[in-house]
Amino acid sequence: MLVVETIAKIRLAYFIQRKSIKQICRELRVSRNTVRKVVRSGATEFSYDRTSQPRPKIDPWRSDLDEMLAENDRQPKRQRLTLVRICEELRNRG
Repeated sequence: MLVVETIAKIRLAYFIQRKSIKQICRELRVSRNTVRKVVRSGATEFSYDRTSQPRPKIDPWRSDLDEMLAENDRQPKRQRLTLVRICEELRNRG
């Protein structure tokens, strides 16, 4: 997300200092598409608002995972499950 200072630097370099878009990209380390968007629009802040928050993919297995991790913490250190083994267990459960 761009901050107001970066947008101001881009506009200053393009309109006042007459630098090319390519040169601005190199100096500020932003993409050319971003610089073009800032130059063409009059907005001082760009943000993206989600219409709905997506559900995490792990949500159906969250309770199983929490249960497995709690049980895993109670085990002695040498008998604890590795991350790969936990993943395999979750796959086997469906």
